[in-house]
Amino acid sequence: MTQLSYSFKQTLSRAFCLSAAALCLSASSNAWALFADDDARKAILDLRKSFATAQMDLQNQIEKLKTDNAELRGKIESLEKQGDDINTSQKTYYQDLDTRLGNFEPRTETIEGISGTVQPGEKKVYDDALKAFQAGSLKRADEGFSAFANRYPKSPYVPLALFWSGNSKYVNKDYTGAIAQLQSLIKRYPTHPRIPSAMLTLGNAQLESGNKAAAKKTFTEIISKHPDTEAAKDAQKLLAATK
Repeated sequence: MTQLSYSFKQTLSRAFCLSAAALCLSASSNAWALFADDDARKAILDLRKSFATAQMDLQNQIEKLKTDNAELRGKIESLEKQGDDINTSQKTYYQDLDTRLGNFEPRTETIEGISGTVQPGEKKVYDDALKAFQAGSLKRADEGFSAFANRYPKSPYVPLALFWSGNSKYVNKDYTGAIAQLQSLIKRYPTHPRIPSAMLTLGNAQLESGNKAAAKKTFTEIISKHPDTEAAKDAQKLLAATK
């Protein structure tokens, strides 16, 4: 074999080995790349699965918190209602207790601007007389109011007792008694809110008893002292009718 042939064979053999090595390296690279892609896809799938599981757990926790909050809110509302019921019950109890104690102990009251001490059982005596007046039992009403004023002279209900007693006498045509009763009221309680009406009844009693001059004077005083009242309007009409 010539030297040239031997060199050619060596060169050809070396080229074959290099080609084989390159082929093996290329195959190895492709296999690694394929292996790496599979791992990445698996990792992504696992990550997605873990995320979905975590998201579901979180949603379950949120729903549980909502349920717990609703239950807690219901318990709070129930406790608040129980508290309101207890407060109402206590308030009713103490009001009832105060009312009961008021039947046995004196208490201070303000009746139509007049303050004073109300004795046990006093209000019932006044109310009984007023009911008799409203029922048309004027004689019994008059007796009740007069007895009340005598029995409780410092009561804040006295002005009203005198007022209704005077009206009872007037309706019963006891004009002299009505005049005396109403004049007493006007003198003792000149600023009481019932005074304009009391003066109107007084003027009518004076007119019915034949004392026209006194009636005119009373009507004139109503108009001058209490101009913005219904009594003043009625007094104006009565005054015009007496001329």
